[in-house]
Amino acid sequence: MKYCAFLRGVNVKGTAMKMAEVVEVFVRQGMKNVSSVLATGNILFESEENPLELRVKLEKALSEHFDYEAFLFLKSDVQLKEILENLPFQKNENLHIYSFICENGDEDVLFEEFKKVDHQKDEEAEIINQNFYWKIPKGNTLDSEFGKILGKKSFKDKFTSRNINTIEKVVKKLF
Repeated sequence: MKYCAFLRGVNVKGTAMKMAEVVEVFVRQGMKNVSSVLATGNILFESEENPLELRVKLEKALSEHFDYEAFLFLKSDVQLKEILENLPFQKNENLHIYSFICENGDEDVLFEEFKKVDHQKDEEAEIINQNFYWKIPKGNTLDSEFGKILGKKSFKDKFTSRNINTIEKVVKKLF
């Protein structure tokens, strides 16, 4: 089966990783056809192993190799294609659209957090088929009330996010 592993916190706040080195960790763990997309921790690979066991195995290997607490989230090629097919927002050059990669159920936690805060003009969130989408005007991601919540330590093992443009690049390489 084809997957993309989305690593959280790569090349931010002092966690610097070369993607070629990350790819090597995956190869040593028995993953096939391993490659990376961009330098933000998007690793494509193939495996027949159980996804839950894969996540534990790969997090452990990355944590040991890079000496940091690794968190990664897996999506299959089919799941990623669905993220794009179900995109609830029209792309617009003035907006960022993010998809949150998380375990089933955590998208509801995100939506509850989103509903608790004040929103900017044109800021919206929606869940479609267990995928959480967030739209925010460009330049406001980190300054928005919701954006500030996303950095909480209590969420580090719950999700990671990617701009929809990154998801498109990943899907193009998978298909």
